[in-house]
Amino acid sequence: MSIIICPGIHDPAFTQSFISQWLDISNGSIAQNQANILVFPGTDLSSLSALHILQFLRDRLTHRSDRLTNSLKSPIIFISFSAGVVGAIGAAHLWQLLGGRVKAFIAIDGWGVPLQGNFPIHRMSHDYFTHWSSCLLGSGQNNFYAQPAVDHLSIWRSPQIVQGYWVDSSIEIIPPKGRLTAAEFLLMLLKRYEAN
Repeated sequence: MSIIICPGIHDPAFTQSFISQWLDISNGSIAQNQANILVFPGTDLSSLSALHILQFLRDRLTHRSDRLTNSLKSPIIFISFSAGVVGAIGAAHLWQLLGGRVKAFIAIDGWGVPLQGNFPIHRMSHDYFTHWSSCLLGSGQNNFYAQPAVDHLSIWRSPQIVQGYWVDSSIEIIPPKGRLTAAEFLLMLLKRYEAN
């Protein structure tokens, strides 16, 4: 399984902070389970481009052209943030058109981005308004919003300290009672998809 991180247009240090925080709370379980974590290097308008992200996937997941078929069989989880949600949702659909499998799509603060697909979709938002208004444009089950609200970059830069609520819990995992952090929510989703 591969986890594809599609950041927005911001300082790359925020993405490294995001990854290290959810890996820290996983106690290494993500790395131990051989998850291949790939970070799309876009820090400019290429984050909006499904074709750039697709090319990155093809370059990283296929070492020779004859291995494209094998790489398409490996499931992918997309984790995208802000402007990166735009490019990532397009890349997820293109990956499927090539015959690839998208195991899940997680959009963090993809406000205003319509999300539809024949794969599980989850939204994480920095406040309730963003959660509510984004869900009008498509969301799956099991979403998260920060409460109290935080600024847009905080949910990406510091998910371990952003508290909030898990909403619409209707898959096989039982949500914790009360509040949890954005990093805990993300880890629970990843564990669920790792197990399937």
